[in-house]
Amino acid sequence: MQYISYKEESIMMKITGTIQQNIEAEELNNYIGKNVTLTGSVYKIRNMSGFAFVILRMKRSLVQCIHSKEYTDYNIEELKENSCIHLNGEVVEDGRSKKGYEVRIKDISVLSKPEKEMPVVINNKEITASLETILDYRPITLRNEKERAIFKIQEGICIAARKFLQEQRFTEIHSPKIVYAGAEGGANIFKLDYFGREAYLAQSPQFYKQMMVGVYDRVYEIGAVYRAEKHDTSRHLNEYTGLDFEMGYIDNFTDIMEMEARMLQRVMDHLLKNYSPEIELLKANIPNLTEIPSIRFTEAKELISKTYQREIKDMGDFEPEEERLLCECIKKSTGSEFVFVTHYPTVKRPFYAMEDPDNKEYTLSFDLLFRGVEVTTGGQRIHDYKEQIAKMEYRNMNPELFESFLMIHKYGMPPHGGLGMGLERFTMCLLNQNNVREASLFPRDQNRLVP
Repeated sequence: MQYISYKEESIMMKITGTIQQNIEAEELNNYIGKNVTLTGSVYKIRNMSGFAFVILRMKRSLVQCIHSKEYTDYNIEELKENSCIHLNGEVVEDGRSKKGYEVRIKDISVLSKPEKEMPVVINNKEITASLETILDYRPITLRNEKERAIFKIQEGICIAARKFLQEQRFTEIHSPKIVYAGAEGGANIFKLDYFGREAYLAQSPQFYKQMMVGVYDRVYEIGAVYRAEKHDTSRHLNEYTGLDFEMGYIDNFTDIMEMEARMLQRVMDHLLKNYSPEIELLKANIPNLTEIPSIRFTEAKELISKTYQREIKDMGDFEPEEERLLCECIKKSTGSEFVFVTHYPTVKRPFYAMEDPDNKEYTLSFDLLFRGVEVTTGGQRIHDYKEQIAKMEYRNMNPELFESFLMIHKYGMPPHGGLGMGLERFTMCLLNQNNVREASLFPRDQNRLVP
């Protein structure tokens, strides 16, 4: 009889015995003078006079191993780069090594060998290929130490945000991605055949976030978002990861901005504390975030026009160049690489955005700009049923099509609001990348559906 039993932290199998726990690269400095077993892929072999460097790629780090006939009988000529191996060796102190140690190889067991040569060289510091080529071969180019470091940083952003929001008593939710109606409206929505009925891919978890505020008061979600925008730019994707939160019983929409500022402070602190190898490898400039200045939309427009002698062409929204110039101006005057822009025009915001009671032409909403790019959109939502119906009718919308959404207003909702942040775009800005596709594991745009 086969069975699996669980004892403490290790998984035990009756047939095969205890699963071996191998040493991780980050622990090796604690094993100097001891023999260890390592698993990984052969990243690079550098043959020298009388010995060879074998660079082992492990989960997070590269480990320098030394092959010499003085320590082993293993024939190094049989070893191929990109082979997956078990390696037994002794950890020895070495002041010449960047990490202060190296592993003297005693034995190697090859688990698998590559069938073909790599179509792209991945074991140099940088992949010297076009972005298109890097993305075409994404399953293997991600094995490059710099390419994969990007997504360790992205992991850190999510871990820190999640921990912070949980500490603030937010409940994590998972909303449906196949929906009856689009939260943002418009044409930038993917249609699909849902058993003979027309359905859509979710542009945002917006409706469900608001619904769940009526259940938990504070909710957040990290999940896929779909936009059928025909933008072929360096900052747009058609599928991206949204980091969203929504909070009830707010006094003002600035409560949301304050919560985001505190969340981002936690993110920066967490990255600096836990991801220094990736930060160093990518030469990332993690900002020291203490507070974020804010400016009204119309004032920002006027500031850009006055400072850079630019004609204001559109008082409804920013041009990408204006976002860049505003961030440049704010950094010069305050030192901050972030800036909140508030009170966007009502005509440019969704139907659920609450209007400024002092001036109905503007909303209690905001965008967060970071290093010249908008990374967050948020604001206070309408919570009163009659007010929401009136605004929908003013926009010639049919409230009957939004019956399940309006249910929350009809049966009582607290003042609430929230935001959505594009994870890939935020990562791009944080790492000073040129294209959001660099910060997406497997990008989806107008032209790319594989890998």
